[in-house]
Amino acid sequence: MLFYPIGRKGQKKLSKSRVAVVGCGGLGSVIANNLVRAGVGFMRIIDKDRLEISNLQRQVLFDESDVGKKFPKVIAARERLNCINSEVKIETVFENIDRENIEKFICDVDLVMDGTDNFSTRFLINEVCVKNRIPWIYGAVAASCGMVYDIVPQKGICLKCIFREVPPPELSASSENVGVINSAVNVVASIQTTEALKILTGNMDSLVKGLISIDLWDLGLEIIDIKKDKDYRCPVCHGK
Repeated sequence: MLFYPIGRKGQKKLSKSRVAVVGCGGLGSVIANNLVRAGVGFMRIIDKDRLEISNLQRQVLFDESDVGKKFPKVIAARERLNCINSEVKIETVFENIDRENIEKFICDVDLVMDGTDNFSTRFLINEVCVKNRIPWIYGAVAASCGMVYDIVPQKGICLKCIFREVPPPELSASSENVGVINSAVNVVASIQTTEALKILTGNMDSLVKGLISIDLWDLGLEIIDIKKDKDYRCPVCHGK
């Protein structure tokens, strides 16, 4: 509340906000941790995976005992988050998100956070969020590099406008084929969280305008200006 751009009014808005975090891996676990500590009112965490020992390198909500219990990530995350801030209502969904169920999981929230690791799911999130006018924040990280982009329906360019097709596997960097350093995960997720705080507290004019691209290894940061292609009519947002 002492931070002027948020203040008491913003903190009150935050305490009444509803957020869905899709994916509870590297990015998702850091996002959930940050937003629960910040004091959101409600969080729904959606993930279909159980914990593995390799997750502990970058997924901050878990430890070896969680892996030993073979917990689903969402269950282990909820237990940890409840210990951090018991005033936040946390709902968990232990299943895969798809075209059949996505609307019931995200249509009652104020903001959707991308903690996924594939473009097929991101395109689905984008489609449903644009349709229902729900802002969402794209995030991706691999090796030491990451990207963040705010999608606010009817006020900018959607993800489909930028990435028109799912990149082929051989051109798509991920933690599976190039690895990832945990510091890059923390930084990218923290940028996503900061943009989320702006949206949830009503600081829309402070949102970063452009695609944030960062390489933590070289400490390179670029904000790429994204312009509409007049010759392309997006099938999702229709250029609006």
